[in-house]
Amino acid sequence: MNWIEESFGLAQQWLYEAAVQPLLYALGLGNLLEDGYDATGWLLVGLVQIALMLLVIAPLQRWRPVEPVTDRAAIRTDIVYTLVHRLGLFRVGLFFAVQPLFDALFGRLATAGFGGWQLDQLWPGVTDQALASFVLYLLAFDVADYWIHRGQHGWRWWWSLHALHHAQRQMTMWSDNRNHLLDDLLRDSLLVLLGHAIGVAPGQFVAIVALTQLSESFHHANLRLWFGRVGERLWVSPRFHRLHHAVGLGHESRGKALGGHNFGVLLPWWDMLFGTANFERRFDPTGIRDQVEQGRDYGRGFWAQQWLGLKRLAGRG
Repeated sequence: MNWIEESFGLAQQWLYEAAVQPLLYALGLGNLLEDGYDATGWLLVGLVQIALMLLVIAPLQRWRPVEPVTDRAAIRTDIVYTLVHRLGLFRVGLFFAVQPLFDALFGRLATAGFGGWQLDQLWPGVTDQALASFVLYLLAFDVADYWIHRGQHGWRWWWSLHALHHAQRQMTMWSDNRNHLLDDLLRDSLLVLLGHAIGVAPGQFVAIVALTQLSESFHHANLRLWFGRVGERLWVSPRFHRLHHAVGLGHESRGKALGGHNFGVLLPWWDMLFGTANFERRFDPTGIRDQVEQGRDYGRGFWAQQWLGLKRLAGRG
């Protein structure tokens, strides 16, 4: 773990000094140098993720695709979403729009004596073992993500935003970040609040997000792959998650428009524990029932998709 942290730190320092710091000075934003250094870390994480996607996941998709790619325009839009999120543009927007609110909130909590606590202190000795501490926080974030995902499918107003993610009928490794920006704002805000409440270290938080995003890119891939009877119950596979996107199955439950199966983000354990797991070995078409059967429009381009999501939220789309 120390070797990874040191290597990442050196790369972050080089990228910051070579590109980000000169850019901030050129834009007259020298007062944001410290924040710019943090942003460089997220940028580096995104560049590494995209490189791994192109070098590892893309060849796997070509090796064993579930279906032929026929709508490349839809995939190009997904690539835009991926670049916006993985290269830090979305986080920059959050920094200017939301970060001051979080700073004020956490400041008031600290003044009132609620400074948060460290989850790994509940397990004696874990704080001295970086890997064990990381795993503990990873489990905490993953079970929270499971329940957030249940909310995205269980509350009609939230589903009106999250439906955009499920409207992709050509699911590929680029589809993970195909989300309404407001949907992402809600999810990320909840995870930031959780991170503050349980005392996760900044470096661990970055590592958890990086691992989660890369795994999500993999299990959204157009890849006919499952992990076997045992492996399927240890980590979310492309087959397990594709069932979550399957028309009339993954996001519908017992004839109802809301609900579904396979909400786990990294681990299928929570689906097994709370009765939402589906381990059928099948690779169904993806999409939403009203999109397939009634031709409901979820938009083609980035801005059209964002606008239609707001209209659905207002009950007019």
